[in-house]
Amino acid sequence: MENKKRSSFTGSIGFVLAAAGSAVGLGNIWRFPYLAAKDNGGVFILCYIILALTFGFALLTTEVAIGRKTKQSPLTAYKKINKKFGGIGTLATLIPVIILPYYCTIGGWVLKYFFTFISGKGIDAAADGYFTGYITQQWQPVICMIVFLAFTSFIVFSGVNKGIENLSKVLMPVLLVLVIGISVYSLTLSHTDSNGTLRTGIDGLKIYLTPDFTGMTFKDFLVTFMDAMGQLFFSISVSMGIMVAYGSYVNDKTDLMKSINQIEIFDTIVALLAGLMIVPAVFVFMGKDGMSAGPGLMFISLPKVFADMGKIGTIIGILFFLMVIFAAITSSVSVMEAIVSSIMDRFNFTRKKSTILVLIYTLVFGIIVCLGYNLLYFEVKLPNGSIGQILDVFDYLSNNIMMPLVAFLTSILIGWIAKPKYIIDEVTKNGEKFARKSIYIVMIKFAVPVLIFALLMQAVGIF
Repeated sequence: MENKKRSSFTGSIGFVLAAAGSAVGLGNIWRFPYLAAKDNGGVFILCYIILALTFGFALLTTEVAIGRKTKQSPLTAYKKINKKFGGIGTLATLIPVIILPYYCTIGGWVLKYFFTFISGKGIDAAADGYFTGYITQQWQPVICMIVFLAFTSFIVFSGVNKGIENLSKVLMPVLLVLVIGISVYSLTLSHTDSNGTLRTGIDGLKIYLTPDFTGMTFKDFLVTFMDAMGQLFFSISVSMGIMVAYGSYVNDKTDLMKSINQIEIFDTIVALLAGLMIVPAVFVFMGKDGMSAGPGLMFISLPKVFADMGKIGTIIGILFFLMVIFAAITSSVSVMEAIVSSIMDRFNFTRKKSTILVLIYTLVFGIIVCLGYNLLYFEVKLPNGSIGQILDVFDYLSNNIMMPLVAFLTSILIGWIAKPKYIIDEVTKNGEKFARKSIYIVMIKFAVPVLIFALLMQAVGIF
């Protein structure tokens, strides 16, 4: 009876768009271009694509299949596979619990920039110190965070079909059109600097896409490879309970492999387009130095680029931050849904009650994250060598430690305890072909545990 009462996507298109919406978030729009610029452009992209087709594919297939087979959210799904491994579900559920407050905070930053550009004050956002001046304010970031959280909560409150699926069917096509449009425009740009050097969008494209191994040591390559692997967690939303939750809403008649392939393709295209949209434009106006601006690329470097474009820059800025809002909302909805569905399954609460509980919790901790840049400001050195505040500590714990740990334990559970056949049988239950079955078995049993272990060692500063 429990399975029959469970909500589900109306079809494979709804599932694919919702899952792709989760995957295409701030990690793709913000983090992917920065890492691609930092890690020799094409070398990073080459590593990313190879890992997406192997490592990412294995984790994505595993989590979606676990969700559909158990018809449970992450908190309770792993226990149904093996009672001794139920702790994976607890850990996987804690990750979105940690992520949601700071994700909504960053979503609030995006809203602020969108309102700035739409009010015709985009030039202000290009001023030095604008971003720092904004996040160190006490209440404006809190207000923007609350607006973003309210919209996210409303969608989750509306349910799987009327909320998540309907949102994805509208926003994802619009988002894709915006990304393609801005990417094409980025390639048409050109600029002559004070030294008389002409830089074009096509020059930036070559730097972005062409693998450059010149002077690259083996250690440099390992860093690039690890960065690409770490990015996959963001890009395909694995190891944070989301794909297990979404998989639990997938109809038993849906061709899982076809849907997973579509999610992979959609996500990889948008990730590459995000870099295509940002890297050439930043290169044209700021050169290679601007491309290595770090995570501040979106909030510090890009507004300067839009300002240099003149009047058209305001329009491009509006469209860009509108697109980022869409990407952020579809992802924050999936993060909240992973928590809400777990509460519903574990405690038999209604969706309404579960959503309100998560809303209250996120509001409290979202305010704490916002105040981490003023009233609650502190600096702490993290094991990976970076200096962070509250948001950075949350981000480090969830993304550098807990997500790889969930992936490692999941690969042990499926690769060696329940065996790969557990997933293969679910994927092929309607007679579908599993074209990459051999790759899947090798990855989940051997490659994933080894690679994840290496990633964890890097995260804690061992190498």
